[in-house]
Amino acid sequence: MNKSNLREIKKEATAHALAEAAFQLALERGMDGFVVEDIVQRAGYSRRTFANHFSCKEEAVATASVPYHDVDEFFEVLHRMPDTTSPIDAMYQFVKMQLAEESLRRMKQLFTMSKSYPNLKPYTLSAIHHLQGEVQQLLTELYRETHPQDYTYLLAGSVCSTLVPLLDGTFRVTLPGESPDEDPGAATFESYFESVFVRLRKGF
Repeated sequence: MNKSNLREIKKEATAHALAEAAFQLALERGMDGFVVEDIVQRAGYSRRTFANHFSCKEEAVATASVPYHDVDEFFEVLHRMPDTTSPIDAMYQFVKMQLAEESLRRMKQLFTMSKSYPNLKPYTLSAIHHLQGEVQQLLTELYRETHPQDYTYLLAGSVCSTLVPLLDGTFRVTLPGESPDEDPGAATFESYFESVFVRLRKGF
């Protein structure tokens, strides 16, 4: 591994540590109960380091809700799938792996907090946009020889946009780890996303 890759890994790990500290403080104290100084003290970094990664505490909190997983495992799964695997099927596998119980729980916590703290709202959508960007890049790299870039962009955008109504409460969906008794009659996350991909495969 070369030095540039090591620097990138270290940079990502630092941002993750700062974001995690911010997220935990938000859960413990609410958004009005802490400042950037509290974040850097808990994470063990300087204010300057924080400023190199985030513009404000709201951005740091939102970043912590984005799944922080290496995609190597996803590539291993994909390589075991047939060469004819479509972008939609690849996206399906990616969603299954990345949006696990912890990731969805954090994203829902972020959306819930944003209802009480309006300054956080713009960053909830930026978290979804960040996830969408990662998916778009991945699909483009995988299918640049067989599918136009606008196709993979539309696919990633379509799937990621379906997260918003289940996280903000517009759709009644029980996330993994939540008891069905909390909202009787609500759809499960699994059934919701199965229906999303059924529609995508049919082309609406």
